[in-house]
This record gives sequence, structure tokens and C-alpha cells, in this order.
Amino acid sequence: MEWKGRRKSQNVEDRRGMGGKTLVGGGIGGIVLVLIVMFLGGDPGELLGNLSGEPSNTAYVETEQDKELADFVSVVLADTEEVWTRVFQEEGLEYREPTLVLFTGSVQSACGLAGSAVGPFYCPADEKLYIDLSFFNELQSKFDAPGDFAMAYVVAHEVGHHVQKLVGTSDKMESIRAQVSEEEYNEYSIRLELQADYFAGVWAHHANIMGVVEEGDLEEALNAASAVGDDTIQQRTKGYSVPESFTHGTAEQRKKWFYRGFTSGKLNEGDTFRTPDL
Repeated sequence: MEWKGRRKSQNVEDRRGMGGKTLVGGGIGGIVLVLIVMFLGGDPGELLGNLSGEPSNTAYVETEQDKELADFVSVVLADTEEVWTRVFQEEGLEYREPTLVLFTGSVQSACGLAGSAVGPFYCPADEKLYIDLSFFNELQSKFDAPGDFAMAYVVAHEVGHHVQKLVGTSDKMESIRAQVSEEEYNEYSIRLELQADYFAGVWAHHANIMGVVEEGDLEEALNAASAVGDDTIQQRTKGYSVPESFTHGTAEQRKKWFYRGFTSGKLNEGDTFRTPDL
């Protein structure tokens, strides 16, 4: 991806080295955060294990790699701002730009306190994306999904959740949560995540038109989408998969919906909630 020397977003909040605030007992915020199920569909127990009664006092020193990653995600965020502002305008809508929060270790959001283990996430309550840049090292080493466009896919997916907030999908999900069983809600959660993948693809479509997508970038994004499929993650961590526990979709589903967004480029052609066959 062509990104060096290009415009960086002003909507970046750097909390690296600050740590999270106390959240003893979790509370409503912690519960909301667990229910969001983060980008990678992590184990809620792992999330709760990262809730701490004490803020982190570990000094943070930015490395050259960290600085480059911070610059990179800021450029990607700027691109999403440009793309979604234009796409919303075409639909007669107004796009409200989200804020990207960089953190290390743990972070306090309006949805609760989270540790790095949960991966990147979006909190609809404060309209902010949260990313510990160390995740990108894991994306390459742990998930075998290298490449800058793989990282861009992660950012674009979380921005996709912001798009869902703006068009009212997130609020509908909240109302559904209290009306259905856990198994039924998992199905809705999968559709929510696949639509965020579709929106990530919509961004990539327009990034390609902008001329910043390079040869091999699309393959990097599709590989990343596959690497974070529920079946792929469970096979790697458990040696088997449990389809009824899926919350984000299979590798093939995630690739399919990202690619559909990439070929479409339109806001209104990714209604995963009305599609029988995901």
C-alpha cells in the first residue's frame, strides 16, 4: 500500500504508556465490552483476566517500528475518512469521523476496561477505535497474515463497525440482545461482523480507485480475513471447531464478504442481515 508521505488523520488519541484505570468487579461497562466480543472473537474469560484493579505504571518508549506503525494507521484512518465521507454524501447522509485510540497493555473505554489480549475493537458508546499496535506483530507471527494491507484491513473493519453505528445497526443489535437466546444472538453477531468485513472491502474498493493499492495488497487482506475466521482460530487454538459458538464467521465467509465489498464499493449492497446464505 502506498502510504508514506501522505495525509495523516487528526483524529488519533495517543494513550500509549498510560495504562487503564481501575475497574474492580467489571460493572456495566465491563459487561458491555464482553458482549461486543471484540474483533477476533476472543474468549470473554481472557478479557476478564486482563481487567485490573491497578493502572499500569510501565514506562512506554516509542521505537522506530512503533512510530512507523502509528503513522501507518493514521494514514489508513485518514483514507477511511475521505472514502466514507464521500460514500455517505452519495447516499444523502453525513459521515461523523471516529477517533482512533492507541494504547499499550490496557485501556479504559466507554464500554469498559480492556487488555491488549482482546485485540483491536470499536466501542459504539464513545465512537472510538482502540488498537494496541503490538497486535500487528501478532497478526504476522501468530496469525500468519503479513503485509501492510492486512493491517489496513484490521483498521477498516473496525471503522466498518463505526459505519454500522451511524446507520443504526448497532442500536438494533442492542435491542435484539435482550430478546433472543445466546445461540440466536451468535448468528446475529456473525452477520454484524461480516457486514463490517463488507464495509472494509468497500473502503478497499475506493482506496484502489485512489491509486494507493499495490500489487498483492488484495491477497494480503483476504489472507488476513481468512486468518481471523472463527474456524481458523479454533482449529489453531483447540485443534477443532465448534460452529455453534462462532461469533464472527468462518474464514470463507469473511473472505467472501470483504471481496464483495471490494467489487461493489457501495454502502447499500452489503445487507448481511437479509441474506439467507452467508
